[in-house]
Amino acid sequence: MKKSKPGSPKPWWTFTGDGEVFEARNPDRISRLYFPLCNEAGLLSAITPTLHGDIKNGQNHFLTLPVSEQDLHNTRSSRQFWVYVEGKGPWSATSAKPRESCVLEAGALWHRLTRENRPLGLRGVITNFIPAGSETVEIMRVELTNIGRKPLAITATAAVPIYGRSADNLRDHRHVTSLLHRIEQVPQGVLVTPTMSFDERGHVTNSMTYGVLGCEGDGQNPFGSFPTVNSFIGEGGNFDTPRAVFEDWDLPDLSDVELQGREAVGALRFKSRKLAPGTSVTYLLFLGIAKERKEALSWLKAYGSVEKTDEALEHTRHAWKDELDRLQVRTDDADFGRWARWVAIQPVLRKIFGCSFLPDFDYGRGGRGWRDLWQDCLALLLMDTGDTRRLLLNNFAGVRMNGTNATIIGKAPGEFIADRNNISRTWMDHGVWPWITTELYMHQTGDLQFLLESVPYFGDQGEGGKGTVLEHVLIQHLAACYNVGAHGNCRLEDADWNDGLDMARERGESVAFTAVYAGNLLRLADVLDLLHKKCAIKDVILAEEMDILLGPAQESRQDQLRRYQTRIKEGVTGRKNPWPIDALSSNLRQKGDVLARQVREKEWLKNAAGHAWFNGYYDNEGTRVEGDTPKGVRMTLTGQVFPIMSGVATNEQVTQAYAAAKRYLYDRKLGGFRLNTDFKEIQPHLGRAFSFAYGEKENGAFFSHMAVMFANALYQRSFVEEGHEVFSSLYKMCLNADSAKIYPGLPEYFNGEGRGMYHYLTGSASWYLLTLVTQVLGIRGYWGDLVLEPKLVPEQFGKGGQISAEVCFAGKRLKVTYLNHSRKPYGQYRIESALLQGRSIPIPDRPAGAQGCAPLQIPREVLTGLSSPTVDITIALA
Repeated sequence: MKKSKPGSPKPWWTFTGDGEVFEARNPDRISRLYFPLCNEAGLLSAITPTLHGDIKNGQNHFLTLPVSEQDLHNTRSSRQFWVYVEGKGPWSATSAKPRESCVLEAGALWHRLTRENRPLGLRGVITNFIPAGSETVEIMRVELTNIGRKPLAITATAAVPIYGRSADNLRDHRHVTSLLHRIEQVPQGVLVTPTMSFDERGHVTNSMTYGVLGCEGDGQNPFGSFPTVNSFIGEGGNFDTPRAVFEDWDLPDLSDVELQGREAVGALRFKSRKLAPGTSVTYLLFLGIAKERKEALSWLKAYGSVEKTDEALEHTRHAWKDELDRLQVRTDDADFGRWARWVAIQPVLRKIFGCSFLPDFDYGRGGRGWRDLWQDCLALLLMDTGDTRRLLLNNFAGVRMNGTNATIIGKAPGEFIADRNNISRTWMDHGVWPWITTELYMHQTGDLQFLLESVPYFGDQGEGGKGTVLEHVLIQHLAACYNVGAHGNCRLEDADWNDGLDMARERGESVAFTAVYAGNLLRLADVLDLLHKKCAIKDVILAEEMDILLGPAQESRQDQLRRYQTRIKEGVTGRKNPWPIDALSSNLRQKGDVLARQVREKEWLKNAAGHAWFNGYYDNEGTRVEGDTPKGVRMTLTGQVFPIMSGVATNEQVTQAYAAAKRYLYDRKLGGFRLNTDFKEIQPHLGRAFSFAYGEKENGAFFSHMAVMFANALYQRSFVEEGHEVFSSLYKMCLNADSAKIYPGLPEYFNGEGRGMYHYLTGSASWYLLTLVTQVLGIRGYWGDLVLEPKLVPEQFGKGGQISAEVCFAGKRLKVTYLNHSRKPYGQYRIESALLQGRSIPIPDRPAGAQGCAPLQIPREVLTGLSSPTVDITIALA
């Protein structure tokens, strides 16, 4: 890989057009790279520049060997394509070879690898994709071209090892489960249908079929197949040098003893042919998992020719393009807008993949967690798909009436699982996210009545019943806010946002999320006032058990909470009481103020060097975590983000906390903010995170999720230069050729070397899009109306003094253009004029002493009243 200049944010890949398509030369020289392929039907693939990776539809059904990022070099996990050239021997069109030219081209969501062997005179172009639709099959299109001057006599053999069982069997009963395999050689290839799904808790008969099928470009079947590992690699052989290829074996004639109950491989031999100079031949492979044999064979009918496969590829491209076109940004830096499209695809990928099922992920057995569910909805709300209301209502069905919630999300809408790997845990931040997402939904739609919708509670512990969305939100907030520790902050429980803070259950406290709960309670009170004013609602209906939490405090908050939870455990009456909405608003505001003062006044610290910031945590010994220590300064980014974002911090505290973060958390070499300083010892009274190597994951990595929330918080507080510095640092780190070593997109974190880790499936993407649209571009809802309040710095306007974006809002596609020809900085420009569909609209005056420009508010009914599906808005700044 060609090295860039030190510090240069140039990527090692390049975009090749106006869209998201990118090209990379010799990507096989970078370790651990992979690319996702999937569809809504649930087939999930990972593919590398050497076509390694796995194909599955969930934890229990893997077509190929399950792999982590450390296994990506394992040829047992590869899609192989061998060409035996008469007189010259075998050539792999998929494996990395020295001095061979290799070019990758990829788009949403397809992957094309071009490899040339000039001495041999062959070029292979291999395209992989999963068709948009209902078929759970990955298509592999292989085109071989004679680039030499002489005819070539070739014999092609495709080979994909078939694992055909659960990932649990990788080490548990690996051989025994192969005995269940029933292998069938069909004219189109190889099918494996295990007789049962092996599970000692209860075996289940099986009809699921794993298939590797194929044909030539004109639909002709393969010549035959090598269906077992032994028949393909041979005794003493391996997948790097399979004897069937290297010794040009004839097709085997296997007895039942040699065929059944064996490790399988879909090794398809195609007929030998002469390939004249300049001519090409195409082969099609179909790798998938079907509910039954008949379904697998239908893949050939649907896609079994070059024309049908190319049509499916084009359809797939358009399906993903429609998804990505919902958000577009155009600046002088054309790469930024195209890179942002890859960030925009990530929340959709996480909806399909969950938090697992790509090689970089080790989150167990798949599925998304509670926090993931709500944060992914932030991006879906910006996409304005029209289905978000139902989705959010389903999500609230995961809340228990005792204030906790299910922690794992099932595949079906509204399906929940109590906990992960049968480990019951309470993350104290879980109550925060439903309200943050719901508040955004109401701003984007104006649907205040959503709070009054009735939804069920998660009833795995017996309480069940129904309550309003508002009631669900209140219970989660009050349960967390009443559960305080010795210092007056919400108890840390098993962890908060940082799963690595998991060893402070008894006496640990999260100051960071105490601030969030405080801010949420204050904004909840504001929404109740708005319900009263705009909707003329005087009372809200709440379960009578809520009187225990909302009534006058005659005991400690902890005792009040215990009394409520005991009552819930004994059984819910189902009776409801009216609560005056103004009294409830006042109640919540008072509680929020108490918590806000707690953080603002008692958790603000100053060290010997004169820097000041918020303490974020207390450990299990009740000791304050942050500040000066004998081993050096201890500071967390999380501890600063949430007091700023929630509005708890004063402006002066924001200024000082940012300065402290620059001093202690900013890495000048790599250009990003670390999650924490090096504590220089493990923290058995706080969490496992500090046992990780410093710079990895939750211990001092450049955690994209928290960094982008830091930027969001700063933008919200109108610290625009500071917000831009944090926000742009992520983009620059992603593009840094020397260190990032990832395809376009935003990883979960960058390690101490600056390498992007855990790519694609991360909530960082949703927060990045949220920040980009609602804060940087300032295009957001305000109780249903559209507000335009750009928070842009001069460099973002480029040489032409212009930036534009396309976003979805109120069922319309908005095309918003900001003009700043004089390139004035934020704080100096104001909205000089505004055009809506080419017509002038009134602009607001900037209040005296206000920062930035006064926001322009366009009533929702003005937009919905327009007949055009697209709305052009041009804002001139001066």
